[in-house]
Amino acid sequence: MKHVLLTAALAATTLATAAPAQEVTLGRFFGACEDAGTDTTASTGEACIIQSIINAADAELDGITITTLPTDWGNYYDQIKAAYAGGTPPDVHVMHRHRIPEFAGLGALGEISGDLESVGIDPGDWSETALAAVSYNGGVYGVPMDFHANLWHVNMDILAEAGLVQDGKPILPSSPQELMAHAQQVKDATGKDYLAADFAQFPIGVRLVLALMWQQNANIFTDDGTATIDTEAARNAVTAITQLFDAGLADPQLNYADSQQAFLNGETAILVNGTWVVDFYTAEAAKEEVGLDTYYAADFPTLFDTGATWADSHMWAIPSTLEGEDRMAALKVLAFINDHNIDWARTGHMAVRTSVVESDAYKALPHRAEYAGTAAIAKDTPPSARYGAIQDVLNRELQAIWLTGKSVDDALSDAEIEVQDLLDR
Repeated sequence: MKHVLLTAALAATTLATAAPAQEVTLGRFFGACEDAGTDTTASTGEACIIQSIINAADAELDGITITTLPTDWGNYYDQIKAAYAGGTPPDVHVMHRHRIPEFAGLGALGEISGDLESVGIDPGDWSETALAAVSYNGGVYGVPMDFHANLWHVNMDILAEAGLVQDGKPILPSSPQELMAHAQQVKDATGKDYLAADFAQFPIGVRLVLALMWQQNANIFTDDGTATIDTEAARNAVTAITQLFDAGLADPQLNYADSQQAFLNGETAILVNGTWVVDFYTAEAAKEEVGLDTYYAADFPTLFDTGATWADSHMWAIPSTLEGEDRMAALKVLAFINDHNIDWARTGHMAVRTSVVESDAYKALPHRAEYAGTAAIAKDTPPSARYGAIQDVLNRELQAIWLTGKSVDDALSDAEIEVQDLLDR
């Protein structure tokens, strides 16, 4: 009896003195998912896949609890900046590659190159491009999670009706003139629009123009900080898009949700959107009630001289102020996400770990072979701490062209002046 009482007393003492779980706050976008669960192999779509990985980390990492902070994609970076300014940044937060110069340049992000192996992360398994994506001035400021890029999401039934399918593959345009011809061919055969994208809200239109400028071996600014927007290449890129609007073959007033819905409803042949929706569209196309039936994910076509599409990378970072147990707990969360790179790749994003890319599981993911060429044509602007503000300027001026009738010359001239001012600060 005494032994039983002693055992119970010891157990109670152990429980009373056990260290509380280390809380890790986590900031992310990707949307909300309240019923993601912890099975990282069963969820669909970005929001639920990433939340399932986070939930699994919360359940499986000993001594660590993870609290996902409510954040919104549209003003995510404003929230993160405010949190840093207030001294309360999340212990772990997602970022885009193009934001590293801004945050690391201010000393906000933790340099983690010396800590990776201690938590089981092998940076040698990252591709060279992935390592470059999280590097700044010789340091490593995050753990890469993916490459994502713009694709042409294709309704094969509409293209087939218009005679634009051959050997089971979509026939895509190879010049601005052919783009216009294909669009008219679709309209004549089906009465439907050829191309949809978010031209009225988020900067999908900016990414379209950037891709078409890169295809002409041009860019919006140079490595030495000179704005190059008021150019013939930019005019060519913009005109390739506006010709569709002028002919009534595409709708410039669609926002992100409306453009996506038009594609899922079977109202448009092509949707320009990213790799992040491949898994979601695959699932939607399988539903009886969805207008999209035969779905194909294609590389962004080359309309000018050189293959190019807009691309970026998601990564996970920690604040430079984290120390001791707080820092180690955050690093363990980064390692868990890195370990689940194949699960995240189910979204449609391209994996960053060589061992994952070479695996049979990765190669077997739906539609992967259809846009296998995207990694080779992925492009970006030079690094700039002002990228966010520059993108906002371009989005405003391009939307002024196709939504308010501002002349292309005036919009590009105004954009170049404003972007140069940002680069000079």
